[in-house]
Amino acid sequence: MRINWNYIKIGALSLVLMGLYAFSNQRNEKRKVAGINIEFVGDQNLYITQSVVNKLLIQNYGPIINVPKEKLVLNTIEKVIEANEMVKSAQVYLTVNGELTSKIVQRKPIGRIEGNSKFYLDDEGKRMPLSMSHSARVPIITGKITGKGLEDVYEILKYINQDDFLRKNVIGIHIEEEERYQLKFRMEQFVVHLGGIDNLEEKFNNFKAFYAKANRDKTLEEYAMVNLEFNNQVVCTKI
Repeated sequence: MRINWNYIKIGALSLVLMGLYAFSNQRNEKRKVAGINIEFVGDQNLYITQSVVNKLLIQNYGPIINVPKEKLVLNTIEKVIEANEMVKSAQVYLTVNGELTSKIVQRKPIGRIEGNSKFYLDDEGKRMPLSMSHSARVPIITGKITGKGLEDVYEILKYINQDDFLRKNVIGIHIEEEERYQLKFRMEQFVVHLGGIDNLEEKFNNFKAFYAKANRDKTLEEYAMVNLEFNNQVVCTKI
């Protein structure tokens, strides 16, 4: 009977590969966590610090270094980190060197509410607590704080953040009665009366045209109120 050596070689190679895989898998299961690495993605203003994340992990799992890797459930660790009110999302994984790495995306505040309760409004229009680690340089929201008022303020803030000039210069939004809004600018003494949130693009374009001309004429300091509420015009009150 003729022996087919090709089949024997393939069979032997398969056994060797299976043995190597089993050996590698067994060694991997015995490996322990060698360290922890926490990375913040994007904005480097830290509203939550590495020490806070480490504390979260210790509170839920105890000391993680030297824990066998197979005892860690990475999805659960991600949920623990994401439960923190400063965190938008987290990705947790183990490196080949046994290091537990967490990449964290923080929530982004775009306005700060100064009312009976104080909190941030984030870039998704949700409430975000103030941070003990960092104070965001965002417009201050004052006045009659209501649910509808905050919805409108979020729309104003979204527009402001898309415009380089407005983002650099608007430092405050005041909520008046009947859902009318005033803006405070960084370098100017006058108040900008926005009215409602209708026709924001037209209102802000009119304002920027007025500002450019008044700045060119060196008359900005002469105004106490700039009213954008009326259609396609800017009504000013002088000091």
